[in-house]
Amino acid sequence: MKRFLTLFLALAAMTALSCNGADAKNPVVEIDTSMGKIKVELNQEKAPITVKNFLGYIEDKFYDGTVFHRVISDFMIQGGGFEKGMQDIKDEDGFSAKEKKTKSPIKNESGNGLSNTRGTIAMARTNKLDSATAQFYINTVDNSADLDEPKYCVFGKVIDGMDVVDKIRKVETRKDPNLPKGIPVQDVVIKSIRVVDK
Repeated sequence: MKRFLTLFLALAAMTALSCNGADAKNPVVEIDTSMGKIKVELNQEKAPITVKNFLGYIEDKFYDGTVFHRVISDFMIQGGGFEKGMQDIKDEDGFSAKEKKTKSPIKNESGNGLSNTRGTIAMARTNKLDSATAQFYINTVDNSADLDEPKYCVFGKVIDGMDVVDKIRKVETRKDPNLPKGIPVQDVVIKSIRVVDK
């Protein structure tokens, strides 16, 4: 009877974990965009600091209403740091005004065995190694040769919705020399990012 009860409790615990949307090892999140949904499995084992940081921003609903502000078809789509209305800005000052305030930067976890291949999600950062905050990107092609050695940290992979990523990568972008490359002509909105079931 005691052995049966132990087994029952173990099964109940596993069921509870699956009902919470993701097990402790590999949380799964859904990026709901104006062009469709992208499901991403996060690698908590290989990038624990990065995943914890990303989940913190999700819990705060920080990403709700942000945009994919940089889209380069044969490279990546980058988002999670700027508010809607990118099509209205006229110069670099306007671009900066749309950026959301973030938490402190995190330690870079590149070199964790994960590579910037097509469909992986990684952290955007400045030229400083430990400067990633909220912005992330999804590789649209294999960028391992260009981004692994410069130490851009991969922390998960798309498990459903690469068709949506491919739709986003094809949007028209602005050609204004006063602005950074790759700003979409029309906002590609991140409606929300939430933890979901596998």
